[in-house]
Amino acid sequence: MRLATFVHQGRRRVGAVSDDGLSVRPCRLDDAASAQAGMLQLIEAAARGGALPSPEGEALPIDDVQLEAPLPLPRRNLFCVGRNYHAHARELRDTVFKASNASTEAWPIVFTKVPETVVPHLADVRLPGAAISSQIDYEAELAIVIGKAGRNITREAALSHVFGYTIVNDVTARDVQMRHQQWDLGKSFDSFCPMGPWIVTADQLDGTDTRVRCWVNGELRQDARTTDLIFDLPTLIETCSRGITLLPGDVIATGTPAGVGMGMNPPRWLQHGDVVRIEIDGIGILQNRFVETP
Repeated sequence: MRLATFVHQGRRRVGAVSDDGLSVRPCRLDDAASAQAGMLQLIEAAARGGALPSPEGEALPIDDVQLEAPLPLPRRNLFCVGRNYHAHARELRDTVFKASNASTEAWPIVFTKVPETVVPHLADVRLPGAAISSQIDYEAELAIVIGKAGRNITREAALSHVFGYTIVNDVTARDVQMRHQQWDLGKSFDSFCPMGPWIVTADQLDGTDTRVRCWVNGELRQDARTTDLIFDLPTLIETCSRGITLLPGDVIATGTPAGVGMGMNPPRWLQHGDVVRIEIDGIGILQNRFVETP
């Protein structure tokens, strides 16, 4: 099932997207206030063993609604993974990964993005201005949405804790990332985590083997499969839950393939008016324009 958060006639709702992606049928929530958290109430209800609410009423044309991020304001910071595709680790080995253990036997690199970074499909991403950062980069990523709480989750049980999957663009200010050496600031500018266009439930997608692609202004930059991950999805869930209780609605961004702007010679940073389009097989398309703002 594809589940979306959207606004229709000034009201935020959630609903099931048709197989062809052309319409969405609203689902009933307990109260209107619950819709402000987007998909979170549905995810929490499923975690308690309840069935997902059935769509009701007339299907709405997708062009007549405004898609929101599936989780418009996540309950807490997003978990994010760096250096998780072999080719991407190689392309940045002398920059952001210079001080990292290059061995594939090492632990995953995990950092966070604050909830306020999240914006939806087709929203503008705000370039902060050269005085703050002139090296803005894109990172196409499959994101896991946790559906069942757990701490010290084993690899064997990990996928049973997954509610579904979505797409994120882990937008990064590279100069800020390098300057501070600890990545949270360079990853957490306002609007630096486009998410969407919806969540695909785990029974509909094998996240361990799907294709991730990214275009900038129509030029294909990134193209890989999640089978190329250094640390696979069960390992990431196991790692992030060591001593930390993962909660329903938590998001784990699984890392980006080779082809980022920083890895090019010379580097190619995002500029005003650039359009980044990410497509993950089995989910759909996340597209955003980058704009300079005062």
